[in-house]
Amino acid sequence: MTEFVRLEVDGGVGTIRLDRPPMNAINRQLQDELVEVSAEATSRADVRAVVVYGGEKTLAAGADVKEMAAMTYSDMAARTHQLSRGFGAVSEIPKPTVAAITGYALGGGFEVALSCDRRIAGDNATVGQPEILLGIIPGGGGTQRLTRLVGPAKAKDVIFTGRFVKAAEALEMGLVDEVVAPDEVYTRARAWAEQFANGPTRALAAAKHAIDRGMDMDLRDGLAFESEVFAALFGTEDQTIGMRSFAENGPGKAQFLGR
Repeated sequence: MTEFVRLEVDGGVGTIRLDRPPMNAINRQLQDELVEVSAEATSRADVRAVVVYGGEKTLAAGADVKEMAAMTYSDMAARTHQLSRGFGAVSEIPKPTVAAITGYALGGGFEVALSCDRRIAGDNATVGQPEILLGIIPGGGGTQRLTRLVGPAKAKDVIFTGRFVKAAEALEMGLVDEVVAPDEVYTRARAWAEQFANGPTRALAAAKHAIDRGMDMDLRDGLAFESEVFAALFGTEDQTIGMRSFAENGPGKAQFLGR
């Protein structure tokens, strides 16, 4: 049993719920629980897509600074890879993932959101990487995922200044993908995830894998990798079902089995 993170499953959608009041500060235990719950979401066949949610007030206001302040270089050197793994655990889930951002998603909280495939925010949300104001840099994936998302110039602006970015600007910059009313955030994120509840699970995982891995390759290697992943799907039941359904009934009518 986990204390601060739980997985709630309904209708093919798993919600990874952060619950460490009052602001979901991400301490060592919560990081480790994110790894555990993300692994559970990966392994469960009844989870076809995932929403990451911190409740109505905030996603996560950042790492637990009080806990970090007491750490020495030796302490952090021994912990840093596990820290990065915790904040980025959701990125390892081979299923569509979406962050439902209410209130604050700052520092480590925004790094958790960056580990998702999509980010939907309330119009009162605030995001950012304010670690520079503490004399450090983002250490849970922020410098890498943010740069890949919006490019180096925008990433440097956010990280160098440590400024808080409001929802409208975050949407304009590409930090989030959609902005809705605060009370619609979870509903909208869940609606996005529900698109995949009866989808071809292996093909979705393959698409995610090809995109994410391909970003670390040059075009030639990326195309070769895509070809390998593409060919492998011809060993799945869903490929047979999908192509037969298309031939007989047209597009969008296949009843996939997820295998």
